[in-house]
Parts: sequence; structure tokens; C-alpha cells
Amino acid sequence: MTIAVLGAASLSAWASPTFNAGSAKVTTAEPKAINASSAESAASSDEASSDNATRGESAGPKRADGTPMAPEEIEQLEQLKQTDRAVRQHEMAHQTVGGAYAGGASYDYEIGPDGRRYAVAGEVSIDYGPVPNDPKATIEKMQTVIAAALAPADPSPKDYQVAAQARQYLLEAKLEAGMQSSEMAQARAGAEGNDRADAPTTNPGTDTRSAA
Repeated sequence: MTIAVLGAASLSAWASPTFNAGSAKVTTAEPKAINASSAESAASSDEASSDNATRGESAGPKRADGTPMAPEEIEQLEQLKQTDRAVRQHEMAHQTVGGAYAGGASYDYEIGPDGRRYAVAGEVSIDYGPVPNDPKATIEKMQTVIAAALAPADPSPKDYQVAAQARQYLLEAKLEAGMQSSEMAQARAGAEGNDRADAPTTNPGTDTRSAA
């Protein structure tokens, strides 16, 4: 199956507001003290805001080099995570239902902005060939193969193709099984007829006792 990775939409960065503080002219010593205290308070507030912003950036997703991601990279990362989950669930459905006929899953990966690998496509091999000279076993096998091919919530075109081929084998196996059953029934009927023909018969009007 193949799951395409959606392109990340470009997002504009949020603009950071800038504050300009004006200075007030004063003529007395006491107001100067008050203004100095206010300036210190404002500086402390700005420093705290800067610390919070720094902590917020460090808590968000980071690139492989440890730097914060841009908004479009964050969106791309989320899309890759969703695709990875969908791909793995799809292949797991094939494996779970396919049982002994399903092989291991293999994946194609894409490197995300965080430096990690995310599955963007995958496949599971499945044995859907008929069982030689055993139509009944083929019928059971093809029923399992069809269920496995269509097990995911979103079967791919390849999944439908495998299911269609398995249905063809299923129909052929049913016809072969029907022919075998008919031949066996005819053989039994012939054997029973031969047995009746070979059985000894007795004439009710004939006395088979010997004379003394």
C-alpha cells in the first residue's frame, strides 16, 4: 500500500510585539525615587517575560540540532506522525487477519524535521496461491486471504487487486470441489449397483432340498 505525505502548508510566524518606554522629566528628588522603582519593576517584568518565552520555546518541538522548530516544521512533523500511525495500523490489519499466510511488514521512511524516521508507506507480503490438488484447503485459504486484503479501513488498489485474484481462485476451487464431490457420488452409486448385481438370488417356487 502507499500513503502519500501531505505537503506542509506554509505558515507565517507570529510577530512579537515591541514596547517602547518613554522617560518622564521630574524636578524633585522624591518623584525620581518613585520613577526609579517603577523602572526597576518594569525591567524585572520584562526579564520574567523573556524567561517565560525562552522556557516556552525550549518546551516545544525541536530540530535535530536542538533549535526550536518553525511553525511550518511543526505542522509537517504532525502530518508525518499521523501518516506513520495510519501506515502501521494498515499493515498490522493485514498481518493480524492474514495469520500464517501474511509475512512481515516493510516500510518506507521519511526523515522528519526532528531528525527521526517516520513511515510514509509500507507493505505486507501475503501468500495467495491455491493449494495444489486440494480445493477444499484452497477455499479456506482464499477466504482468509480476501479478509486479510480488505482488513484495513482504507484498502489500497493493490489490496483490491489481491482480493479479486483470491476470489477467482476461490470460485475455481469451489467448481473443482463440486466436480470431485459429483465424481465421488457417482463412484459410490456404481459400487453399490455392482454389489447388488453380485448378490445371490433365490427363486421362491424352487425347492433346493435334495431328495432322500
